[in-house]
Amino acid sequence: MPASQTSPPSPTTHLISVVLPCYNEEAVLARTHDRIARALRPVEGVRYEVIYVDDGSADATWNLIRTFTRESPMVRAVRFSRNFGHQAACLGGLKEARGDAVVVIDADLQDPPEIIPEMVARWRQGWHVVSARRTARHGETAFKNLSALAFYRLLGRISDHPVAFDTGDFRLLDREVVDLLTGLTDRELFLRGAVSWAGFPETAIEYQRDPRAAGESKYTLPKMLALSRSAFLTSGSVLPLRLPLWTGTASLAASLAMALTRRGRAGALPLALFGLESLAVGTVGEYLHAVLRQVQGRPAYVISERIRSTIPGAVLASVEEVA
Repeated sequence: MPASQTSPPSPTTHLISVVLPCYNEEAVLARTHDRIARALRPVEGVRYEVIYVDDGSADATWNLIRTFTRESPMVRAVRFSRNFGHQAACLGGLKEARGDAVVVIDADLQDPPEIIPEMVARWRQGWHVVSARRTARHGETAFKNLSALAFYRLLGRISDHPVAFDTGDFRLLDREVVDLLTGLTDRELFLRGAVSWAGFPETAIEYQRDPRAAGESKYTLPKMLALSRSAFLTSGSVLPLRLPLWTGTASLAASLAMALTRRGRAGALPLALFGLESLAVGTVGEYLHAVLRQVQGRPAYVISERIRSTIPGAVLASVEEVA
């Protein structure tokens, strides 16, 4: 690994930050680090820094990250006091990043780091947001593929602003977009929804998502449901708030219909209406819970440890120093 660069960069040099949220990734992290180092090949006028965010891992993930920071001044890291969730880890990385543009990519190697240079090239053409759009999801169950398909289509239907289909958090964001996102006061920020809401010029690069290189998916069914709840409650749609009104209207109409039908059908219909009303009240309850979390004013995460670059000017070191 070459020594740190000592001469100052040219004024036209752009710094690109690459943020990797990590949670119990010891089985794959060394390979991830190696592929990131090889993918961030030197490009004229572009330099990189790599930021690992340990989201409260219980395995050796943090020890590996500490090794990476000792080997390279280009690598920085933060460790959360506990597991705050993937979205919080992405947000934490965005706040740590110092680049003119920031790429967020998961550490499990399902998303190929080799397309980062192409994302940077699109950004240099003037795009504020460069998303990676999945055309296939290899190694995932039929349920996961179907639920992902339904999730994005339903979110697009109810949202009051355009939503990019089949894109996760693997994307490049211009500094202007990063500053906007990190300045929002949302306590449970749904990043990909917030990016779409902001409305900056966006393009996409298509790719096929690979199976996990090692370990198991951290997005268990409860976490998928929690992400869906955050997405739908913060999508900007007023549809959930209108559900009680629509349910009440339907109940009145059903009551009128019951008066005109045979008595034998009277038992099932009130029960069905009760279920619909309960669903509507539960939706309102979710909104109230979200409001409670917002007004509590607690931070999205707590950092227990931070490793900064130890060599002056390391953030401008050459890309080979990532390895």
